[in-house]
Amino acid sequence: MKPKGSLIIISGPSGAGKGTLVDRVVARVPDVWVSVSATTRSPRPHEVEGEDYFFLTPEEFSARIDAGDFLEWAEVHGNRYGTLTSTVVSRLERGIDVILEIDPQGALQVKDLVPEAVLVFILAPSMAELERRIRARGAETDEQIKTRLATAVRELQLVETYDHVVENDDVARATDELVGIIESLRTCEGSP
Repeated sequence: MKPKGSLIIISGPSGAGKGTLVDRVVARVPDVWVSVSATTRSPRPHEVEGEDYFFLTPEEFSARIDAGDFLEWAEVHGNRYGTLTSTVVSRLERGIDVILEIDPQGALQVKDLVPEAVLVFILAPSMAELERRIRARGAETDEQIKTRLATAVRELQLVETYDHVVENDDVARATDELVGIIESLRTCEGSP
C-alpha cells in the first residue's frame, strides 16, 4: 500500500471536455476523489451545492482567502474559484488519489506548492470545435463565449508547462489515455 495519494491536476480551456473525462475516469478508477471547488459564480440549473461546487458569496470567499483556507484560488471570467486545502490534504494523507479539475492559473499555483503534483492539460481538437462545444451548452451569452475563447488562446500558451497533454478528440480514447496516466502513477509509487 502506498503511503500517500497522488495529486492529479486536470485543466485546459472551457469546453475541452474536462468534466466529461473526469466523470468517466472516476467510474473506472477505484480510490480516486474529485475535489469540489468553491466559487462565487451562480449555480447552473443542473449543479448541486457541495457536489459540483461550494457556492460562496464574494464576501465569504474573501474571508476564506484571508483565513488561508485555499490551496489555490483564481479569478476567472469575473468569478473566483478555489480549492480548499483541508479536504485535499486529508485524502492524500490517507492514500487516496485526488483529482483537481481547475484552470491553468490555479494549476500552476498548486504545482508551486506541491511539486509532485501531476499536471494534465486537456485539449479540444480545434478552436472551432471548442467554440461549438461552448455554444452547445447554451449557458453563455455571445460576449461570454468570446471571453472564454480569448482565455482559451492564452491558456493554450501554457501547454508546454504540463506533464501530459490529452487531446479530447474521441471521448473513449481520451478517457483511456487519462486512466493510463493515473494507473502509471500508481505503478511508479508502488515500485521499490
